[in-house]
Amino acid sequence: MTILILSRADVRRLLPMRQAIEAMKRAFAQLSTGQANVPLRVPLQVNRHNGVTLFMPAYLAADDQMAIKIVSVFNDNPAQGLPLIHALVVVVDATTGAPAAVMDGTYLTALRTGAASGAATDLLARPDAHTTAIFGAGAQARTQLEAVCAVRSIREAWVYDVAPKQAATYADEMSRSLSLPVRVAGTPAEAVRQADVICTATTSSTPVFDDADVRPGTHINAVGAYTPQMQEVPVETVLRARVVIDQREASLAEAGDLLIPLQRGLMTQAHIYAELGELAAGRKPGRATLEEITLFKSVGVAVQDVAAASAVLEAARRLNLGTEVAL
Repeated sequence: MTILILSRADVRRLLPMRQAIEAMKRAFAQLSTGQANVPLRVPLQVNRHNGVTLFMPAYLAADDQMAIKIVSVFNDNPAQGLPLIHALVVVVDATTGAPAAVMDGTYLTALRTGAASGAATDLLARPDAHTTAIFGAGAQARTQLEAVCAVRSIREAWVYDVAPKQAATYADEMSRSLSLPVRVAGTPAEAVRQADVICTATTSSTPVFDDADVRPGTHINAVGAYTPQMQEVPVETVLRARVVIDQREASLAEAGDLLIPLQRGLMTQAHIYAELGELAAGRKPGRATLEEITLFKSVGVAVQDVAAASAVLEAARRLNLGTEVAL
């Protein structure tokens, strides 16, 4: 038996953002229409080293695709010059159960997370949105901006990070990469007050901007708060937004941005309007008015990894890329 090994460079080459966004729409549509088997991810806490490793399997029935991702988030890594996140994806042949491919999951995670926000932006943001504010300056923040630019005619972007040097590096890199003016905001307010689309990709435990600065008609992608204790979006913003989530079960187990106002009795689960897949499948409409604030809250679901990794594998076979290894 052989297995195909695909590097980070292979993954980047084989799955362009626009294609990834369409793959996310299909995956979320299957998730919300009962055509996916997705157990809640299994976390292994490694408190001794301030980290957690997550095991995330899923099967997409309509596309007959299966994979598992192993992803680690070790918070002390950046201080040691190491990536915060390491990940690996194993694609399994759904017809035989045989492992088909192993690929870098670190870039794939950033890509599919950005692509989910791209799908949400396409389905929820105002058609005339042209300015974006990005919170965070890491790998996730890069694919967030790339994805928004793939679905809207963005003319200007702002970035805010608690580390100004990282924000400056991000602005320079993304300006050149996207041929777009990306400016460093001195304060969160400077970024938010001008934004049609806001993306938060941080590890914050408190809101990263003030509700009062959010303009009517803004769309927000919140992808960084992935535990019940973490929070990026002010409660007031959540309460006045049309809230769309990636998966109800996962969000109600992990999304601090939603769990905190729920636990305080400030809202009920009925405030959650829809899963993204319901919009992608055409079962519910997106934005109701141009003045409405919309919020996509994502904690990450394994169907995203299955869809992205399967698209990468399909392209690799078509283009004869990767390294075959005998097991």
